[in-house]
Amino acid sequence: MDYSPPVETVSFHVWQPCNMHCKFCFATFNDVRSTVLPAGHLTRSQALEAVELLVLAGFRKVTFAGGEPFLCPWLDELVRMAKQHGAQTCVVTNGSLLSAELLRKYEQALDWLVLSVDSLATPTLREIGRMTRGRPMDAEKYLALCRLVDVTDVSLRVNTVVSRANLDEDLSEFIRLVRPVRWKVMQVLPVRGQNSGKVEPYLVSDEEFEAYVARHRPLVADSTALIVETNDDLIGSYAMLDPAGRFFDNTRGCYHYSESILDVGVPRAISQVSISRAKFVSRGGHYYLPVT
Repeated sequence: MDYSPPVETVSFHVWQPCNMHCKFCFATFNDVRSTVLPAGHLTRSQALEAVELLVLAGFRKVTFAGGEPFLCPWLDELVRMAKQHGAQTCVVTNGSLLSAELLRKYEQALDWLVLSVDSLATPTLREIGRMTRGRPMDAEKYLALCRLVDVTDVSLRVNTVVSRANLDEDLSEFIRLVRPVRWKVMQVLPVRGQNSGKVEPYLVSDEEFEAYVARHRPLVADSTALIVETNDDLIGSYAMLDPAGRFFDNTRGCYHYSESILDVGVPRAISQVSISRAKFVSRGGHYYLPVT
């Protein structure tokens, strides 16, 4: 019998380690590392098997996230595996390891690159912990990274998490300069076991988040799609795989994990978590590029 997953895209958090320490991060997976996966990632062969299982199950777009996925030595092999099976591919990165040489490794295999840009202000980046070795990037560095992507065939998306730290800042001029295909603006999300005890000072109300979006909306160029995700949009609308190869959901205020797809396969594992297709479609999650 043919099987189709409840949504077309899946986010595989392939690498738990990260070289930044953002205080409100809701994908730390310290619980995964301390309980089932001491290394914080699958082996190369296990990860390749997981990707193959995902695309054979019918996922049409695979997003590789972390931690910081570019820390994974075999990430390019995972991306190419997904691409060879006809899926669209995407990597979400903090940008610290990005270079022209690195991007060349992904030629004809990577469709989307998502750059996380919460702020261009050094004090803000220091405050939220978005630094490598105690040093944050600056506006010129982020701009240079976007220009690296611009000269490739990879489509650029920028992700911004709105928190108390950057609530009053303005990214509109930067967004107009780099012209990403999509700019996703997300309300900082509290998740027990991931960022509890750290995220609380950074939470913003729905009204404050809406004011941030309203301030930027008329200033974004027509060439950029502004995607807005409130806390409610972020809950239960994603198919997500943890570093151990388990689906997980965030519908209970914390992460609830399935069995590993390496042990029981995709259909059984995904049936053990909650994913709302209606919310997935409502937030625009079904977009993808035509397969060529």
